[in-house]
Amino acid sequence: MAPRVVSMEADGGSRGNPGPAGYGAVVRDPETGEVLAERSESLGTATNNVAEYQGLIAGLTAAAELGAAEVDVRMDSKLVVEQMCGRWQIKHPGLRPLAAQAAALVGRFSAVRFSWIPREQNRHADALANAAMDAAAGRPPATAAPARPATTPAAGQPSTTPAAPIIGSDPATAPASWEPRPTFTATRLILVRHGETPYTEQRRYSGRGDVPLSERGRAQVRATGTRVAELAPSVAAVLSSPLSRCTATAASIAEALGGDVPVRTEDDLIECDFGQWEGRTFAEVRQQWPGEMDAWLASPRIAPPGGESFTQVAERAHRVISGLLTAYPGETVVVVSHVSPIKLMLRDALAAGDGFLHRLFLDAAGISVLDMWPDGGVAVRTVNDTAHLASLD
Repeated sequence: MAPRVVSMEADGGSRGNPGPAGYGAVVRDPETGEVLAERSESLGTATNNVAEYQGLIAGLTAAAELGAAEVDVRMDSKLVVEQMCGRWQIKHPGLRPLAAQAAALVGRFSAVRFSWIPREQNRHADALANAAMDAAAGRPPATAAPARPATTPAAGQPSTTPAAPIIGSDPATAPASWEPRPTFTATRLILVRHGETPYTEQRRYSGRGDVPLSERGRAQVRATGTRVAELAPSVAAVLSSPLSRCTATAASIAEALGGDVPVRTEDDLIECDFGQWEGRTFAEVRQQWPGEMDAWLASPRIAPPGGESFTQVAERAHRVISGLLTAYPGETVVVVSHVSPIKLMLRDALAAGDGFLHRLFLDAAGISVLDMWPDGGVAVRTVNDTAHLASLD
């Protein structure tokens, strides 16, 4: 059984660029260095970059087949690492389908982190790739390279490119080299927090309890429906958490869109389960569970007593986004949810740290907009827009 987290090294190349090409990939247990899987293949005639992307795809596929949840990808291809992290634009049209395929595979994991490493630290994958290139060129195979220990950099030897977490799709665009994307159309997600409830007004933790909209909340969602219709006159679907404060918000939006847009509930959009903190204020929780509160604020992996961690919520949010990108490519979808799932989607879209979760404030009926391209690009257009609520104050 593979560990929850694996490391994966990949490489690819060609004899001539383009020329006889091949790739290699190796998946390891990051704790022991044990080789869990190897992949290599000859590609016929291709370029270095195509082979490198094919190595990445093969390695991610192997990690998925092993059942890993998180992958640390280590490659000596600066281009692939930077493009998958979103810092470099994918300009070559021949690489965009491969990047899209890699991004789709990334969406199958709860987290994927990319790091650049020197070629010296990528010897195992490099040897596999060279053997595949030799086969593509019709040369006799060299003696197989022995399995090597983990190639984690020695203590004090940092990677030139820091790891960048990715959940669902690539969390950044390349602002330094922005250009139009003529090949693909983005899928636009309009993220809407539900309207106010009595718990919202009282600043109480509101998780799985089905607290209905307040009178002010009902007025808010009518204004939100109008605003969404202005932002996106053409919407493919409206998805909602199954709790009534969200389904009522979604129904109001669908009505404003003309009443013919399908609304469906999605269990993965439900709010975080706050366990024993449900219905209590922050001050009450701080007084009764001071140690648990400190641990919860310090790590997204810690759950409230009897509840759910933000890491678990992130896995649900990741599944939602992956499903939407598959089901509605190039279309606009409205997602009606709660504070925690929306914050986690925005955290990953902005490539922010975990501290973001306790620093971003999302108002009731606030709107956030993000675009996602199949080549891995993400553009956050709006965060917590509440201008449509001004007339209610």
